[in-house]
Amino acid sequence: MLGAIDRDRFEVIPVGITRDGAFVLESDDPARFALDPGRLPEVHDNGSRVRWPESSASRELRVTDAAGERSLGDVDVVLPILHGRFGEDGTVQGLLELVGLPYVGNGVLASAVGMDKHFTKTALEAAGIPVAPWVTLTRSALDADTDLWHRRVRALGLPVFVKPARAGSSVGVTKVSDWSELDAALGVAFAEDRTVLVEQAIPGREIEIAVLEGRDGVRVSVAGEVVVTGRDFYDFEAKYLDAPGVDLVCPAELGDGETFELERIARRAFEAIGGEGLARVDVFLGDEGFVVNEINTMPGFTPISMFPTCWLKTGLSYPELIGELIDVGHARGAR
Repeated sequence: MLGAIDRDRFEVIPVGITRDGAFVLESDDPARFALDPGRLPEVHDNGSRVRWPESSASRELRVTDAAGERSLGDVDVVLPILHGRFGEDGTVQGLLELVGLPYVGNGVLASAVGMDKHFTKTALEAAGIPVAPWVTLTRSALDADTDLWHRRVRALGLPVFVKPARAGSSVGVTKVSDWSELDAALGVAFAEDRTVLVEQAIPGREIEIAVLEGRDGVRVSVAGEVVVTGRDFYDFEAKYLDAPGVDLVCPAELGDGETFELERIARRAFEAIGGEGLARVDVFLGDEGFVVNEINTMPGFTPISMFPTCWLKTGLSYPELIGELIDVGHARGAR
């Protein structure tokens, strides 16, 4: 969903994107998009078509539907509440920049880097931030020399995680504890993306911390911990459908030195990808210290999501958090 906001009328214009890429005017009933394990929310093509401004000379949003064409008013700022490819990866952000509309969150570059796990790791490693060892492969490279790539992957040791390079919310991710499971895991990941990462599993605590570029500059929240008790890892069902087997503990129990180092790493990681607006930095804390898992440039905002929970525990309410993000996105203007 995209929230186009008219600040003069204090109105949110909900714009949905269908699976075919059509921009439609959506209902403003939040119940339509409740997270139900039996029926995940989906934007359906209702026949309407939202028209973005034709140039940066206008901020007027228009819609064509059964009643004809009409104006939806001028847009002050867009809130791209989107996950995954064609939303969180810089593509929609590029569209908004082309038409000159200010928006909340990360720009094209940070969004693209943060979405691609290979390039996230590359950027972080170049900045001196510890990341888990990994191997990146494509289907064509694997088919051309299967033995070579299997040897490279096996050198990581077990267990490993197999992940699509550009998919969010743990979609297509498999934990491999025996090499006999590798080919099936690669197939699952390749179904989501043509590039796949195989990553060495890092034993330790799973810690998440929120970063906010607000009115007073970049600051970080208290940290939260993902405690996995009855699942292989923190998967899609646990993240969005409140499936059992995972507890979110916030604030996480950390020593003063650990807290200082985590905050330093979170700020440095945000800076390394050219972050703007917000991000969630996910790390593992093991015997050797912190290792960054990934950076999420548009983290979840559900009632069970870590990003708003961390800020709530830091003293920033949900409305205050959203308000600050909108104010900063509007003040920044089109990039």
